[in-house]
Amino acid sequence: MITRDFPLMLGGLASLFGGRSSRFGTLIFHRVVPEPDPLQPGEICAAQFDELIGVLVRHFNILSAEDAIEAWQAGKLPPRTLVITFDDGYADNFTIAYPILRKHGVRALFFIASGYLDGGVMFNDAVIETVRRTELNELDLEWMGLGRYALSTVAQRRTLIQALLQRIKYLSLDGRREALERLLEEAGAALPADLMLTTGQLCGLFGGGMAIGGHTTHHPILAVLDEDQAMDEVVGNRQQLTDLLGEAPRFFAYPNGKPGADYTAQNVRMIERAGYEAAFTTSWGSVGRETGIYELPRFTPWEREPGRFCLRLAQNFLRVNAPQLAIPALA
Repeated sequence: MITRDFPLMLGGLASLFGGRSSRFGTLIFHRVVPEPDPLQPGEICAAQFDELIGVLVRHFNILSAEDAIEAWQAGKLPPRTLVITFDDGYADNFTIAYPILRKHGVRALFFIASGYLDGGVMFNDAVIETVRRTELNELDLEWMGLGRYALSTVAQRRTLIQALLQRIKYLSLDGRREALERLLEEAGAALPADLMLTTGQLCGLFGGGMAIGGHTTHHPILAVLDEDQAMDEVVGNRQQLTDLLGEAPRFFAYPNGKPGADYTAQNVRMIERAGYEAAFTTSWGSVGRETGIYELPRFTPWEREPGRFCLRLAQNFLRVNAPQLAIPALA
């Protein structure tokens, strides 16, 4: 039985195999760590990233976000078009990822949570580094409704990190801060001050040809904020980046990025009012004619072997009709 998505999937096939291309894919990265991190096995390390980008350059057409969106809107996409993005604004984006991207001639788009520049620590990293750095063998988290956790092994610490992230993620900004302050105190840990970009490193990315996008000031879940709070996070972030770079960012990425759970249709309209030209989610799928310009899907395969990574990425071109809350799609 032929579904209504069948013509869109045919467009995905054509986009892969050199026909009339109508779709492009977008990858999400966060960190590129120097060596594999046992507490964050999902983060790619420098050697893996270098190998992967080399393979992608050979098999896909990697365009800047602005060039890909312009070509998509004009109906002039080359086959296997791919955009590379980074979220949050980690220092290793400049010290590790940037030289590798330059080596391979790739322009990427970096979405920056500007409130963490120059020594800040995002809530998720505060959780990870607290659990990494505590010398305790057990934490009692009854006050958070999580019970007691043993910390004798790496696996036990990973389990606690996931539990904490899920519990804290959807709190208000004040709720996050209060929970993290108590967690730090009880764990007896100190946080690093060099995880995120400095303003100098941010300007170095921009001056080196990389694009910079907005990602709110403090990376809240927009859906849990009231309209004024959410607008302050969006507009304040865009203004700070404009002041630093001398140019307003054109693109935005929703923190966490799942439609409904992390942002609302009201937030979509807010991003347009703030002056952004396009926005990205974390819904899996490829961008096609059914996609709204303010809800462009992104995807990153979890495989680390380049061949399997590319196969999974190719399959994503056939994922159509990614979830959207507002659908001002192309005609």
